Amino acid sequence: MAKTRVMSAINVKALTNQNVWKFLKSFDTVLTDCDGVLWMYKTPLPHSADVVNLFHRLGKRVFYVTNNSTKTRDDLVEKFRALQFEATKDDILCTAHLSASYLQSLGFRKKVYVIGSKAIGKELEEAGISYCGIGPDPINQNMYSVFKKDPEVAAVIVGFDEHFNYPKMVKAATYLNDANVHFIGTNTDQRDPASNDVVIPATGCLVKCIENCSERKAMIVGKPDKYMAKMLMEQSNVDPQRTLMIGDRGNTDILFGNRCGFTTLLVLTGVTALSDVERWKQSDRPEERNFVPNYYIDALGDLLPYLKKLETEMSQIRKI
Repeated sequence: MAKTRVMSAINVKALTNQNVWKFLKSFDTVLTDCDGVLWMYKTPLPHSADVVNLFHRLGKRVFYVTNNSTKTRDDLVEKFRALQFEATKDDILCTAHLSASYLQSLGFRKKVYVIGSKAIGKELEEAGISYCGIGPDPINQNMYSVFKKDPEVAAVIVGFDEHFNYPKMVKAATYLNDANVHFIGTNTDQRDPASNDVVIPATGCLVKCIENCSERKAMIVGKPDKYMAKMLMEQSNVDPQRTLMIGDRGNTDILFGNRCGFTTLLVLTGVTALSDVERWKQSDRPEERNFVPNYYIDALGDLLPYLKKLETEMSQIRKI
């Protein structure tokens, strides 16, 4: 592990031999992001599964919290298990499911216009909610005269959609012109990581676009907004003061954790670099200073030897 670096003004520390034991005993619940923390695309990061599975064995509750709206909980359980992570559907909070469960909590019985993936459709089906809009929507020169609003549509969900285009903007904005139509955005991530210096615009770009043309603000179910934490606290009785949030993005994962009163741990295997933290620490904007974590570590797998020692210590205590 890196040497301890206590940054002036804001208390962010590297995890080291001196403070890791106190840190590991300070939480009972672990919330962890997935992409950039546990894996990159389809490749698990070294020892990340070992660390998460050890959390389970040590009696800590683990929840996987992801802004990815292109996967259902069933899809993610399959991926977790293929990559050797212990997981059940009840351990997963993904934005496709949260969008559906939010509408379900309102007693919603009408139809949803979806800008997004099949995963959102599957989660809506599981909640007994009908939908339309998923998939390509070819540009038609006569679309303004051809398009007729479906009177059953009473909500719009915007998630990641590789088929996003002008006709979808027209339809979403038209439905949202009725103030009684619910507007849900899965998350506000601006970019996804990519190789070869290619910029991958993320869901937040699409949400912002629909917000602009509809002149409406979306209700966001993903990080850094608090809806995900609200669901956890209601359904699983999570104590914020005994909860750890692990992530690789300062402006989503860490901001989410700080807003909700969780201890925050940044891993440097994904989007945010230590130089970003230094810049945010010096920022004049209070929001950016809230991107700064309580702790940072090079990679989640670096916790493995400490967790093994803790497991041995706890095993010896049980024998006494």
